[in-house]
Amino acid sequence: MAIQPIARMGAEILKRRAAEVADFKDPSLPVLVNDMIDTMMSVRGIGLAAPQISVSKRVVIFFVPADRNGGVEIPLTVMLNPVLAPTTQYRAEGWEACLSVPGLTGRVPRFTGLRYSYYDLKGQKHEVDAKDFHARVVQHECDHLDGILYPQRMADMTSLAFADVLSSEAAAAGKKLDLDPEG
Repeated sequence: MAIQPIARMGAEILKRRAAEVADFKDPSLPVLVNDMIDTMMSVRGIGLAAPQISVSKRVVIFFVPADRNGGVEIPLTVMLNPVLAPTTQYRAEGWEACLSVPGLTGRVPRFTGLRYSYYDLKGQKHEVDAKDFHARVVQHECDHLDGILYPQRMADMTSLAFADVLSSEAAAAGKKLDLDPEG
């Protein structure tokens, strides 16, 4: 278990589709997941995909804090080979940030509801319905598996900004800006 360096925007590994996990009994998988957890926790993230630590595998970890999800906490989840299917056509814009795009934030349209399936470390399949912030986190993290960073999803690039600048300007105006934590 070790904290790994986080690949930043521009790194080739973040531009390509990650490989499927073919062998759920691969002894390197639990090591990878533990490294991902250590790395994510060390930077106070809420999600991380294996390509972000330079491993081209379709592995994602995340958790959803209750205070960001209508009082419902989604505990730490480890997903191998996730598949997403929107359950609504409606998309909502929300602020996103990313550990691979440090310091920046932008408004990103995401489906407000989806069903996702994945395998756990034991090779068991799970299917989950998600909405709102939970759905946003899953979409953001799974985009990494397909070589997509959130700025590529932005409809209006004028919202891309440094988070500290937006926060200080909002504070000076007496407003609270609700920026999502990095994931």
